[in-house]
Amino acid sequence: MMVSMAALSFPILALLAALAAPAQEPYATCPPLPRGVGPINVVDSQGRYVGRILPQKRYWVTLDRIPAFLQKALLAVEDARFYDHGGIDVRSIARAFVKDVAKGRAAEGGSTITQQLIKNKFLNAEPTLDRKVKEARMAMDFETKYTKNQILEMYFNEIYYGNGAQGLAQACRLYFGKSPEELSEGECVTLAGVPKNPGRYNPLGKVEDVAMRREVVLKRMEDLRLISPQQRASLRSQWGAVQGPGKAPHYLAQIRATLVRLYGPDAVELGGLDITAPLDLDLQRAAEDALRQGVRRVSPELQGALVCLDPATGDVLAAVGGLDGGQNSLNRAFLSMRQPGSAIKPLIYAAALEAGLTAGSVWSDEPVAYDRGGGATWKPLNYGRERLGDISMREALAHSSNVVTVKVLEQVGVPAFTAFAGRMGLPLRAQAGLSLALGTEEVTLKDLVQAYTPLAAAGVRAEARVISRIHDRRRDAWTEFPPALAPALSPEAAFVATSMLRDVLTYGTAKSLQPFSREHPCAGKTGTTDNYQDAWFVGYTPNVLTGVWVGYDRPRSLGRGFTGGAVAAPIWAKFMARALEPRPVADFPRPEDVVTATIDPATGALATEACPRRVDEVYLPGTEPVEPCTLHTPAS
Repeated sequence: MMVSMAALSFPILALLAALAAPAQEPYATCPPLPRGVGPINVVDSQGRYVGRILPQKRYWVTLDRIPAFLQKALLAVEDARFYDHGGIDVRSIARAFVKDVAKGRAAEGGSTITQQLIKNKFLNAEPTLDRKVKEARMAMDFETKYTKNQILEMYFNEIYYGNGAQGLAQACRLYFGKSPEELSEGECVTLAGVPKNPGRYNPLGKVEDVAMRREVVLKRMEDLRLISPQQRASLRSQWGAVQGPGKAPHYLAQIRATLVRLYGPDAVELGGLDITAPLDLDLQRAAEDALRQGVRRVSPELQGALVCLDPATGDVLAAVGGLDGGQNSLNRAFLSMRQPGSAIKPLIYAAALEAGLTAGSVWSDEPVAYDRGGGATWKPLNYGRERLGDISMREALAHSSNVVTVKVLEQVGVPAFTAFAGRMGLPLRAQAGLSLALGTEEVTLKDLVQAYTPLAAAGVRAEARVISRIHDRRRDAWTEFPPALAPALSPEAAFVATSMLRDVLTYGTAKSLQPFSREHPCAGKTGTTDNYQDAWFVGYTPNVLTGVWVGYDRPRSLGRGFTGGAVAAPIWAKFMARALEPRPVADFPRPEDVVTATIDPATGALATEACPRRVDEVYLPGTEPVEPCTLHTPAS
């Protein structure tokens, strides 16, 4: 096959100049870490290893900091004649060509370190003659411009080592928690075998695959008399202590974000910290399993997120930001903004209780049109367009009446409610108006779950916490991070709101959880956004608070039936059953000032002997009814 001149007229010098510019972005000079400092290590609340937080910058490591043993091991297995050829190794190409022809496939072996460097940076891996000619021409030109040591240094800094580790510096920190100069000979053997197939031979790959590749490296080194048979036998068992990038990637990503917020990006880049997180790895695994199984049950293409807190402290016990894993993937638990739908309603009703309204007050579910200005009106309707008639505020929340909730918000006042939501830990814009009642303002799952903490914890808001303490290994100093708590509403209002939300799980929109609610004191609320795009459930016991979101990253309708009660609530129940196993659950404590009154639910007034229905209702002190029902009179 003839090679066209166009294939050879390549902008080689410009590409070579770009490759040989390590001081420019995205590289930075890798500072030598003090021996033993290492990266940022994270353990859970019981001291179990969770993962490492690695620098995000790509660091350039000079050749004098790369162990000579690693250099020898790499060259032995990748390019033994590196210091003898001029960019291409004719002998190796000939050997590879003979082997490949015998196997009946295109010649692709025999690449030198220089050729690999060129191919990985600028070309694709397509085994065509056109590409091979470009690669060879560029490699030869490259060798006239740079020394062998410069090329080898570039190779170590450019090569991919699997699991997101680009370059030797990241690989050393990811797999071994070290700087390159701290590597043992056994660790060098492992890393030397990675470039052949980073996905298969990286230190976290299958043990048998990594062991096989290590043996190839050791045999080649012995054949070249770089090591003795005795050294080869000894190095077989010297793997080094390998630890993965993390068991809770989205949780680790939030710890990283917290460190940057507190101390700036340099804290992450320098490392040297031991972090204790309030995470419980057992709950984390249970959360991942429950979310994965629940979401896949509905649709393989869906995404989801789960956040679990201790409502008394704000400790994040588990967090799953999606089904795709990885610290660099979209963190739907902490960052994604979505409309919460009816999951916002508990805050509106709690604000109403604080404003003097009562769970037993009766409201009309008849829709009302609101003036939007310019001759336009807005008429909110219930989900399913059903009409519930005259119902109590308690029933309106249990059945998630849109119409009544808008009316309640109108009476509370939008500015008063947004101020209240802010105290609960959820920033909302008053400009959204009465549509706030339908959950139109976007929130993160973490913020929404955090806003429920006062409901579960006697009115005290707890900020979500992912770091309990930090040990700075350089200074041998500890920093404690106590819970951040603040009063948000009265204990009485929290108790009454919780009693209303318990009905959601018995006869309301999450009545499928009735069996669970009979076994555990629990309360919660479903959420379904317009056009069935998002499904939510946030629920709690006195000591565990969990929120679940399910939907597409790019919102689109999943059709009728995709509701918080049908999709998110079962995931919540599956996880909570596991979460509550080791935690004895007492009932929600009742404040002494809460008042109980027997009322007629049709009127909200004190029940008389003539009332056909009589129920006990709870009230904030001073808001209980004092007048008897006049709708029903005794039979004469």
